Amino acid sequence: MSYAGDLTPQQAWDLLTSHENALLVDVRTDAEWAYVGIPDATAIDGRAALVEWVSYPSGRPNPQFLKQLGESGLEPGDGRPIVFLCRSGVRSVAAANAATAAGLGPAYNVLEGFEGDVGADGHRGHSGWRAAGLPWRQR
Repeated sequence: MSYAGDLTPQQAWDLLTSHENALLVDVRTDAEWAYVGIPDATAIDGRAALVEWVSYPSGRPNPQFLKQLGESGLEPGDGRPIVFLCRSGVRSVAAANAATAAGLGPAYNVLEGFEGDVGADGHRGHSGWRAAGLPWRQR
């Protein structure tokens, strides 16, 4: 079973603003949230959760991932849309697949993630959530 699909950052924001029960889940690490920033969910009544897919600095999978999703108010079979976001759209695919396998969702992946891939200049930030001008803030 695979996740519901991929969304551009703007499509993800449109889904979050048009479905009052949709939840944004940022699966980056605590270090990324602290140093790079997080999506600002103020305009969607705070419907966002920070749940690491892998832990920093070990890089090991978070064994509490599904439990922590449940603590965010998600329940199997509730049909609540979940929008997963990571740095560049890789960890969020794995998270969306895991949520789908657990009966959560529909689960979506945000293409390009929060920062996008590394550009020709060797830096991130040319694509993704922030580059699309979507709400974000420093933690």
